[in-house]
Amino acid sequence: MAMGKMATLLALAVTFCVLLSSSGTVVAAGKTGRITVYWGQTASEGSLRKACESNLYSTVIISFLTNFGGGKYKLNLAGHSWSAVGPDVKYCQSKNILVLLAIGGGIGKYSLASKADAKAVADHLWDLYLGGRSKSRPFGNAVLDGIDFDIELGSNKHYDDLARYLKDYSKKGKRKVWITAAPQCPFPDRMLGEALRTGLFDRVHVQFYNNPVCSYRAGNVAGFTRAWKKWTSSLPKSSVYLGLPAAPRAAGSGYVKPATLTSKVLPIVQRSKNYGGIMLWSRYWDLQTGYSKAVKRAV
Repeated sequence: MAMGKMATLLALAVTFCVLLSSSGTVVAAGKTGRITVYWGQTASEGSLRKACESNLYSTVIISFLTNFGGGKYKLNLAGHSWSAVGPDVKYCQSKNILVLLAIGGGIGKYSLASKADAKAVADHLWDLYLGGRSKSRPFGNAVLDGIDFDIELGSNKHYDDLARYLKDYSKKGKRKVWITAAPQCPFPDRMLGEALRTGLFDRVHVQFYNNPVCSYRAGNVAGFTRAWKKWTSSLPKSSVYLGLPAAPRAAGSGYVKPATLTSKVLPIVQRSKNYGGIMLWSRYWDLQTGYSKAVKRAV
């Protein structure tokens, strides 16, 4: 290969990747190409396999385990067959796409009454969805990559304990257990603030919607920027994702047009060294609008 061509390829390889200052410290993240999407709440969004076949997403979060705590559990995949999910999980993972299970959500009944209750929930998640064993695994022998905390209801107690117990399984199993969260953008999140302070979360998909005080809009650029910087600086060990609705109707507020995202919002968030990508709610809405297709090259 000619030296000129080699130099060009090397330059392209580092463009938009992590940039280093002269002292060797990380100063910016740039593009990652990573999009996380939530899937599981309507049959019309198509199968999990179809989501992964699209080559749009780096992580798919199955939603939701809507009931947990006190020995009671309920998995709600509205309109989807549990038996079909297992093979699809394996397919997604064969394409190096992480598949997580979201616990919580905006409906259901869940809380952790004590540290012991948190341990029981961690054991349940391990045995039924992660690397453990149970006769009643909803997805058969498919092993999910981790758990996403989308805690919007009930008490905020003991989620730090749950994170610790789940993280301990990374040491016991043959594979890493990913722990992620989806807090609201007002900082600190009232439900997950204590848990996030543990520093155990690999990724944090901050919901910059349904919260006008910190969502992006023309009249709130400064407020949005302050909120984003607060999240990224407070979570130096976590990869922080910008959470957005994939359609105007997907959330009460906070929708950002693709052109605005690529021209005005991404240049702000990609300055952070722990910028991870974007998160979209949800696969169904993304299919309606083509949001991820429109922005992926800039993410």
